[in-house]
Amino acid sequence: MQSFKSTLKVGKQLLDLSTPRVMGILNVTPDSFFDGGKYSKEEQILAQVKKMLAEGASFIDIGGYSSRPGAVDIPEKEEANRVISAIRLVLEHFPDTLISVDTFRANIAQKAVESGAVMINDISGGEEDPKMFEVVADLKVPYILMHRRGTTQTMTKLTEYEHLIKDICLYFSKKVRQLQVLGQYEIILDVGFGFAKNTEQNYHLLHHLELFKCLGLPLLAGVSRKSMIYKTLGVSPEEALNGTSILNALVLQAGASILRVHDVKEALQTIHLINAWKQAFKI
Repeated sequence: MQSFKSTLKVGKQLLDLSTPRVMGILNVTPDSFFDGGKYSKEEQILAQVKKMLAEGASFIDIGGYSSRPGAVDIPEKEEANRVISAIRLVLEHFPDTLISVDTFRANIAQKAVESGAVMINDISGGEEDPKMFEVVADLKVPYILMHRRGTTQTMTKLTEYEHLIKDICLYFSKKVRQLQVLGQYEIILDVGFGFAKNTEQNYHLLHHLELFKCLGLPLLAGVSRKSMIYKTLGVSPEEALNGTSILNALVLQAGASILRVHDVKEALQTIHLINAWKQAFKI
């Protein structure tokens, strides 16, 4: 097993991941599954970013393309307009913010970093834009490599696996090698809960999440208010905060280094409690 990488170089900072970090979600889209349309105005964006930073978010992840199953495809220009204006707005008012851009398009990743973003979160793992890996390596910013099959429009039909855990491990091994050959070493892995996985597969993945630490890279977990929670409980996404905290506790026990969430305060509280539990029992 490789030694586990517990630091992350972001811009001029070397972040310690031995205590997990929180990434706050900012969707500047009209159709995201939970917060679509909530942050379409400048004052709404700034108020939410201020709140997330005050509550302890280490990163703000800005996305302009909804990744919910079946979301409508939008032109690159429209996504760029949403994302770049939001990045510039946030940095104008909160210049020290570490911004991640949630995009699978290399040109938008390039423009976002040029506008001040310091991390790229690619839900397609380089599958939708063959230029992405080269652009990431050239930009020299951390890259979140997520597992997904198909596209936002087709992924719900692509849930047949020969062996779920093995298939995802092989996917990561191949793509990490491709990135490292290009000189990209700041890589974070995201198994992609809810992306081309059904509910049963999501929980199977959660149970075996710790196995992915063998790849020696930080793990990001994004379960916040997802259907694996609200459909299981028979509630709405708005009622899924308690379930989110429970699953966040489980992914932290499995070794997740970053929680990607809509609710920063509750995620930090979960981290603090898990850390107290580990310290008490010398885990």
